Amino acid sequence: MLYDAKTPNEYLKKLEKDWRRDKLLQVREMIGQKGPELSEVIEYKMLSYKYGDKLIFSLNAQQNYVSLYVGNVDKVENARKLLKEFNIGKGCVRIKKSIDLATSNLEKFIDMTIEIYRKGGEVDC
Repeated sequence: MLYDAKTPNEYLKKLEKDWRRDKLLQVREMIGQKGPELSEVIEYKMLSYKYGDKLIFSLNAQQNYVSLYVGNVDKVENARKLLKEFNIGKGCVRIKKSIDLATSNLEKFIDMTIEIYRKGGEVDC
């Protein structure tokens, strides 16, 4: 679901108060802790995170999961093994209700992705 919001705060206010909001807020916190230098913006009607002018992540609450868009997941070393409990597409990590983010490796994946950008690389498609 896409929300017509102009700011991150407006986007968050438009989210339904259910498990998807909770998961999205958990991932948002992980991104904020691992990448305090990232700017939080709205891109493509989603909550997004940029390193300078490069888009690193986008977050969106879908009907049955929360999507973390990353560009190309496979550009992060061992990403599929690291995120084995998630449903993963080429550029999307789907976070379902049953996933316990506290015990998953998602935070490590986020950290590794940000580190690639810090070193001048990128994970674009």
